[in-house]
Amino acid sequence: MAGARRPGRNFLFVPGPTNVPDRILRAMHVPMEDHRSPDFPSLTIPLFEEMKKVFQTKEGQVVIFPSSGTGAWESALTNTRSPGDKLLAPRFGQFSHLWIELARRHGLEVVVQEEEWGTGADPDRIEEALRADKAHEIKGILVVHNETATGVTSDVAAVRRAIDAAGHPALLYVDGVSSIGSIDFRFDEWGVDLAITGSQKGMMLPAGLGILCASPKALAQMEAAKCTRAYFNLADHINANAGGYFPYTPALPLLYGLRESLAMMFEEGLENVFARHRYLASGTRAAVDAWGLSLCAKEPKWQSDTVSAIMVPSGFNGADVIERAYRRYNLALGAGLSEVAGKLFRIGHLGDLNELMLLGAISGAEMSMRDVGIQVEPGSGVAAAQEYFRNAYGAADQRLAAE
Repeated sequence: MAGARRPGRNFLFVPGPTNVPDRILRAMHVPMEDHRSPDFPSLTIPLFEEMKKVFQTKEGQVVIFPSSGTGAWESALTNTRSPGDKLLAPRFGQFSHLWIELARRHGLEVVVQEEEWGTGADPDRIEEALRADKAHEIKGILVVHNETATGVTSDVAAVRRAIDAAGHPALLYVDGVSSIGSIDFRFDEWGVDLAITGSQKGMMLPAGLGILCASPKALAQMEAAKCTRAYFNLADHINANAGGYFPYTPALPLLYGLRESLAMMFEEGLENVFARHRYLASGTRAAVDAWGLSLCAKEPKWQSDTVSAIMVPSGFNGADVIERAYRRYNLALGAGLSEVAGKLFRIGHLGDLNELMLLGAISGAEMSMRDVGIQVEPGSGVAAAQEYFRNAYGAADQRLAAE
């Protein structure tokens, strides 16, 4: 059947980009308009305010770039740092590694704390390093909240407590690309100084928007920061955004899509969005247990609610499972990256999805594993996930009835 048309839809279960809901697709289907017209701010100004609710901040400044999350990474660093500044960064996956390398390309010195892949940021080690930094040479801590490559979520609140316990003035930079909008993220409460996300994951949009939130403390460092910046200059955006405009041409359809995305999230309720992701992730973990396999995350405290990185048995290659799923079942699963390449495959369970959609991915992964020779009991993962969903939903119904 090589080269033949594959009927039906592609099942997209990588951890981003995620499925774009029909509502958002329709909202983006707009004619072009003058982005300097008097009416344009009626679209844009509410977006900045509504995004603050997603970051859970009152004081933070939201900026929306036509870029990927990587552009927001770059903006966060270049607007607040100068070449030669020292940063501290735990490295425990491909995306923490890439952020470190981006910082180094801008002439920043990064002290790397190597952590085992499958774990996350270690607050105790961060506190120890900051206590030892008597001269306060470390200017910032780079933490990936949700490491997509390994399916690991770090405790950002614990990192803030470590910084405070050390009495250190370093800024807290957080990559929330695969967490914000899906996993509880509390910018103000956790004392985050710069957080970034992208449009193509929990925000349920196509790729193309890099979204940044900066604290007043971070913004106060812009004037002294000497890293070169132009396209990602925060001052240009903040000045233009105040009137509802942008310093250059914005990604107009994506802004309309973002308005619809925010409406959908608030209709569901942020707390319910977070609970739904935890519920779907737990069903996936039940399937993994039933298969007799393990997650890359070393302990339950590290397990991500947006992506499960599933280790394949010794002697098998996760890439074979992924290729079989794609070629035979029209199912897109995430690949292992860098140190875990070939050792695992990933099921993304974030964005706009429900139980039946996820059960399709679990079924496809199960069939693909069996096809390449991995001995899992047919139907075991699907049955375990179904049973989890049934029991969890029943328990929720009983609580509602009791109330």
